[in-house]
Amino acid sequence: MAPELTLGPLLRYAGETDATIWVETDGACEVEVLGHTAPTFEIEGHHYALVRLKDLEPGKTYEYEVSLDGAKVWPDDEHDFPPSVIRTISSDGELNLSYGSCRVSVPHESPYTLAADAHGEGHERDALQALALRMMREPHERWPDALLLLGDQIYADEVSEGALDLIRSRRDTNEPPGEQVADFEEYTRLYWDAWKDPVIRWLLSTVPTAMIFDDHDVNDDWNISEVWVRQMRGMPWWEERIIGAFMSYWVYQHLGNLSPRELEEDGLFERVQGAENPTRILREFAYRADREISGTRWSYHRDFGRVRLIMMDSRAGRVLKEGHRSMLDEEEWAWIVEMATGDFDHLLFGTSLPFLLGPGLHHLEAASEAVCAGAWGRPAARIGESVRQFVDLEHWSAFNDSFTALTHLLRSVASGEISNGDPPASVAVLSGDVHHGYLAKIDFGDSVKTPVYQSASSPLRNPLGLPERLIMRFGWTERGRRFGEALSRLAGVEEPDVRWHLVHEAPWFHNHISSLEIRGREALLKVDRTTPENNDEPYLYGTLEYRLA
Repeated sequence: MAPELTLGPLLRYAGETDATIWVETDGACEVEVLGHTAPTFEIEGHHYALVRLKDLEPGKTYEYEVSLDGAKVWPDDEHDFPPSVIRTISSDGELNLSYGSCRVSVPHESPYTLAADAHGEGHERDALQALALRMMREPHERWPDALLLLGDQIYADEVSEGALDLIRSRRDTNEPPGEQVADFEEYTRLYWDAWKDPVIRWLLSTVPTAMIFDDHDVNDDWNISEVWVRQMRGMPWWEERIIGAFMSYWVYQHLGNLSPRELEEDGLFERVQGAENPTRILREFAYRADREISGTRWSYHRDFGRVRLIMMDSRAGRVLKEGHRSMLDEEEWAWIVEMATGDFDHLLFGTSLPFLLGPGLHHLEAASEAVCAGAWGRPAARIGESVRQFVDLEHWSAFNDSFTALTHLLRSVASGEISNGDPPASVAVLSGDVHHGYLAKIDFGDSVKTPVYQSASSPLRNPLGLPERLIMRFGWTERGRRFGEALSRLAGVEEPDVRWHLVHEAPWFHNHISSLEIRGREALLKVDRTTPENNDEPYLYGTLEYRLA
């Protein structure tokens, strides 16, 4: 039988003169796009290819097809969608970057409240689907130039309906890990459910994507603390789960984050492509990636003309030893600083976990880290660890040394201290995870002229219930700030040397997607939320416009 597409194509990278297309197929074959070919490689019975396209022209739009062993398989002729295109970066200084996180895989059919969470709240309309449908009505010039997915595209601990059917057909869910993902095969179904919808599939075939993982790619508390890691490694099912998580992340997300040049330099990719048994090579790598932080870097960067995006892994590369906790090890942090040094019109930092939370929550997490390290004695530390895991106290503020280091880096960039020319016109940290959105501005004092922001954009589709919303709102109030500060002082935590505030009245909680529109040294942030559920088709409408620079 002729090979067919299982998933994709995904346009993952688009530079000025090069691009990459990712596909999953149902058998071994040769994949062709615009005259460029790549053979598939096989991982545990699944077949993948990443086609590297070179010698393209800057600022040009290419319509493309995908062929397997010479037979066209994409477009599939089943849907009346616009052609899939590759749009290379131009040197005109313009960039439209859309971003968001946290998208649970539930049906798109009405009523949307059928797929409800523990509080009976529906998942509302899908902001990513609404973006794709809006693009189909607009010219190319208004489309995003890139899409940044800031974590939790899949939920290994709250699986999709399709994945649950697969799990029940393979094993006894009365045995751990129950109705959660257990291995690589089950992870593949999560990605299929997340990307299979025809509208989403067209979107991903047309807009370049940059991705990073977060907690739900593995577990709600993934790498929250040293105690948690010891607990999980004591579970007989955990090793296969974490190996499957890293293997699938490398195949489905990380490969496409790299440029063609970086892929040529990536020894693992070359070994997997040329190996007789690539599954064994990738399994060994996945095991080491979990056990040995040093030597594995998931962080990466992308340049869009004079705009640089630095994606920081704030999940897998953590150092968790109490008293020496950090979001990233020294080697990876040195790479982050190196990438932030240069001459840019705008500098963007992507991290799944917000650098800045509501001040009340910030101080609570800072106090939690101190208590768990023994500030109130060993019995309090044990209680503190339980609280830390129960309410997910694990953001940058719960890694105080890393919070301080990133604060200093942002100050250095904004002041021009580490620039090769003028400082950027704006600096922004883009994040997800927290299931609500906000834009906060950092106050570094009069000596720093470049504005620095934290933009949180979450969820694409997975809104909080009412109790969590009330807590998040409280964290941004003056009363919440005072409460948090008092608690952190009691735990012996020093006050941060910066302040921050919302530039709007209150955070928003409904499904939404954010975008940065950059024109030279000007930058405009737009936030669009989805329409109410009773509309026939999901639409986006503006909830915030704010000029960053």
